[in-house]
Amino acid sequence: MTDSTQELAVLAASGDTKAFGQLYELYFDRIYRYIYYRTLGRETAEDLCSKTFLKALDKLNSFKPERGSFNSWLYRIALNCIKDEYRKNSRYEIVSGVWDLASEEDHTIDTHNRIYWEKLRPVFEELPAEKREIVLLRIWDEFTFAEIAELTGKTESACKMSFGRTLVQLKDSAPFSVLLLLVILKNTLI
Repeated sequence: MTDSTQELAVLAASGDTKAFGQLYELYFDRIYRYIYYRTLGRETAEDLCSKTFLKALDKLNSFKPERGSFNSWLYRIALNCIKDEYRKNSRYEIVSGVWDLASEEDHTIDTHNRIYWEKLRPVFEELPAEKREIVLLRIWDEFTFAEIAELTGKTESACKMSFGRTLVQLKDSAPFSVLLLLVILKNTLI
């Protein structure tokens, strides 16, 4: 988080609505993409993105810069919104991951992307949710390892190690280039 973003977050937390508006403009696309890549539904992503910012505005007084960056705070809210949606739309009580929000009836993914997704999904479903999330944060969301560490509560070196090991595991378990599919989907979704 840059110093100017930190200043905006502090101003917004003290009640400056203009500062929150600037944070909204700065983060809206990133939060939308973060949610979309995990739900693969445009309407769901739009709804959850709105909920994320409404919750952030409502809970802004709980943001404490000394406990972490605004970036991580906002992404945690987005992740909690996704988990809430998963719980609401699932017959399972334990949330092991939010990957299953993409329904077969989701018509927002065009045929081209669905072909890639159908090849990629089984491989990703084999991964534990934590490893899958680190790969998605790094490749799709373009987070640095420091940002991933802050968001996940792990050390930066643990995130790097998990990412590297997961890539080796994906490479060994798939007859096609999983990373290429990840990049193709990243560049064609939405």
